[in-house]
Amino acid sequence: MKLLSPIFCAVLLLVGGLTITPSLAAAQGATTAAEEALIGPIDIPGDSLDSMLALLERWTGKSLLRPQNLPALTLSLRIKAKVTRSEAVQALESLLNLNGIAVTPLGDRFLKITPLSAAKSEAPELIEGSTLTLPPSGRVASKLFQLRFLRVGEFMPQITGLLNPAAGSPPLVFDKANAALITDAVSNLQRIETLLLQLDQPSLAGLEPKFYTLQSAKASEVVTKMRNMLSGPLQVQLGTATTYHADDRTNQIVLIADSRQYPFFDELIARLDVRADPNTRNEVIYLKHAAAKEVATILTDLVQGQTNAARNSGQSGVRAVVAATPANAAGNAPATPPTIPTAAQLGLETSSNQFSNVLTVLPEERSNAIVVSGTVDDLRLIRDLVDKLDVLLAQVRIEVVIAEVTLGDNASSGIGALGLQIDGDKLVGFSGSGPGFTVSNAVLTRPAGGGIDLAAEIALGTTPRKSNANFLSVPNVVTTHNKEAEVFVGENRPVISSYLNDAVTGGTVGTGYRSTVGQQKIGIRLKVKPLIGVDGSVQMEVYQEVSDVLGEVTIDGNSQPRVGERTMESFVSARSGDIIVLGGLQSNSQTRNTNRLGPIPIIGDLLGSRTRESKRTDLVFFLRPTVLTNTAADNAPALGQVEEFPEPQRTKVKRVLQEAAADTAHAPGS
Repeated sequence: MKLLSPIFCAVLLLVGGLTITPSLAAAQGATTAAEEALIGPIDIPGDSLDSMLALLERWTGKSLLRPQNLPALTLSLRIKAKVTRSEAVQALESLLNLNGIAVTPLGDRFLKITPLSAAKSEAPELIEGSTLTLPPSGRVASKLFQLRFLRVGEFMPQITGLLNPAAGSPPLVFDKANAALITDAVSNLQRIETLLLQLDQPSLAGLEPKFYTLQSAKASEVVTKMRNMLSGPLQVQLGTATTYHADDRTNQIVLIADSRQYPFFDELIARLDVRADPNTRNEVIYLKHAAAKEVATILTDLVQGQTNAARNSGQSGVRAVVAATPANAAGNAPATPPTIPTAAQLGLETSSNQFSNVLTVLPEERSNAIVVSGTVDDLRLIRDLVDKLDVLLAQVRIEVVIAEVTLGDNASSGIGALGLQIDGDKLVGFSGSGPGFTVSNAVLTRPAGGGIDLAAEIALGTTPRKSNANFLSVPNVVTTHNKEAEVFVGENRPVISSYLNDAVTGGTVGTGYRSTVGQQKIGIRLKVKPLIGVDGSVQMEVYQEVSDVLGEVTIDGNSQPRVGERTMESFVSARSGDIIVLGGLQSNSQTRNTNRLGPIPIIGDLLGSRTRESKRTDLVFFLRPTVLTNTAADNAPALGQVEEFPEPQRTKVKRVLQEAAADTAHAPGS
């Protein structure tokens, strides 16, 4: 007699309403007609896969088709309450799915049992309708999901983690049809279908347009400020679906957003749409010391340099684009209220150290002023810069003595011939001798008040050798820091610069020519450009030029001078009051003397002698810079010289100086 299987015995007992553990053989029992549609309670603590499949075959009434290589599993199934047969089948199919066994329907009478990884290739059931009407279970099935608004290529990678990894290959994606075929448990297919019902919606779902007509502000300017304020984290909170644009034709702002965001934009736009003073202002800044054209050029170069630097570093005011997170992709209202914008973000009442793009600086030379047009910050920055540029530059008085020194046979330079002692171009003393006395290593010392002018001081210092020196010029010049001063001693000599042949008559050269005559300066030129330090030091760039007539030459019948030039450039440093000595511009001249009958031999010698003389001279320049203090003390040396004038010249000069001082005191702005 063939024994009944343990599973069959357990079924008989369960149908009869009895629970016997742990043996399924003891689970046999009779069932009543009232309990025929219900099964349970079920308590199978552990049994083989074959026994569980036999139980599934009995409950479903279908034949099972299975391969021989199914894994050996021990499964447990416990259901405490009575359930219907379909519910029991649902629980058993889910248990098999959890353990890697797939149950695939094959028609109305068969079930295929395969490993879960091979279920996709075994033609699982294709669900055409909604999976939400089916009871959730672990039964493997396939469903084609057709997306309407989402892109399948973007959506499928995001739900890969929701699928059963034991199901084998990933979903089959059809890009052109925007669809995907997914094989998985019915419960997982239901989750995916529920998710698509929520996400596969139009991107404008819940968005409504709203129009704001502005009364005072310009629509494009308000939109620009809003974009600056709402960039970064605020834009992420609002969502990428929220947009706002300006329509300057109607001066409106068009907002497309969720209606729950309307109160936020209502208040923001109302605050920005107010009447305000013009953003730009004009101002005229009068200068006292500097030149308007030079200051305007400096300011313009500074503004352009700052603008170019900001452009190269990317600070051109372009709003950064921030990607929104998926949580805000649907355009929902932000979870937290937006951050209140600062005054700097609004562009209102804020101080900046950068120039705006509307700044303009122009010079007005007639009144020595600059005209500035720009924002309030622009005007403030320009005023600060002008205050630092429009200052009275330091001034220096340069006393110059130009001496021509005749050199003897033993003298190599005029400085040596005068017996001057030089230390780094500075005059520190002198030596010399004369009839009955000798001076050696004498030191020059200025009085405490500095009352001796340079010419007198040089005359005293060179007294022992005064006979070989001739003062050609003793000018004084006053100039400011980094401004060139020039001294010229000489003459303007007419020189023919061009000829025009009107006609030639009689074949005589030069006849019929019309000449253009220019002027050529011949003499001594001295240019000094000082740089005055804050400690009273003076650096001087000195240019010396000496030109003289060496003879004449005839060009096209016209006598023209032959001009020789000697130039020298120096850069010296000195303290205020030091005497700088520069020499070396030497020249040679030949002189010849005879009596009236000198050219006649013998007779000329009896009536007088003939002489030839070679003469060497050297030009020595003495410069003494004195830094002025812009006080009455600067005038003391000049007033001291006035006191030495004879009467009545002294009284007239003093009266003129007093009248000039009175006029200056009563002048406007003094």
